[in-house]
Amino acid sequence: MRANDQTKECHIGGLIKPLLARRSLSMRKFSTLCGMDTATISRILNGKQKPKLTHLQIFSEQLDVSLDHLIEAAGYKINHAKRGAEQGILDSLESIKTVLQHTKLFDPEVTTERIEQEMVKYEQYARTDEGHRIICKEFEVKINQINGAGPFIEHLKEMHIRYCDEITPENDRSLIGSALLYFISSADLIPDYLFPIGYLDDAIVVYLVLERLKQRA
Repeated sequence: MRANDQTKECHIGGLIKPLLARRSLSMRKFSTLCGMDTATISRILNGKQKPKLTHLQIFSEQLDVSLDHLIEAAGYKINHAKRGAEQGILDSLESIKTVLQHTKLFDPEVTTERIEQEMVKYEQYARTDEGHRIICKEFEVKINQINGAGPFIEHLKEMHIRYCDEITPENDRSLIGSALLYFISSADLIPDYLFPIGYLDDAIVVYLVLERLKQRA
């Protein structure tokens, strides 16, 4: 391993160890607070194990430190991915997968497959009275909550109009409903605390649905 690579990998320890000392936290006590094995934390802080995103989230919560700082310290190129997303990365499904690939936090193919599996459940749910009620009553609430704008948000608004149109075929309505329910439910496979990356799974759902609707046309 090259010296500069080792320094980069150990930087997470250089960030966390002073925080532990400042709080008089031993490694054992910190592991108890985190609900993690002491040996795992030790390997992470000493640069012998790459931390997972869930590890960093736990560290962030327990030490009250920015998750972004921890992600950068762990060697992930999160800032590069954020800049890409801010510059219009939601233009296509392939460009979204490129962002996921750049973050090195998610496998784009596996993530897309898991999202498709969730969509099957939501498509069935959209056919129920309860699913229909949620779409009709809670979509606007969610839009107002995130106060967002962008290509996939506009697509979702158009989908909602189409869903509510009585002339929309039932199969198309349930497919569109799957995207709306996924968005409303916040069942994110890519956490929203990685904004704007966190909203990429909503965008993936939108593009998957648009592609399937195009194939049906």
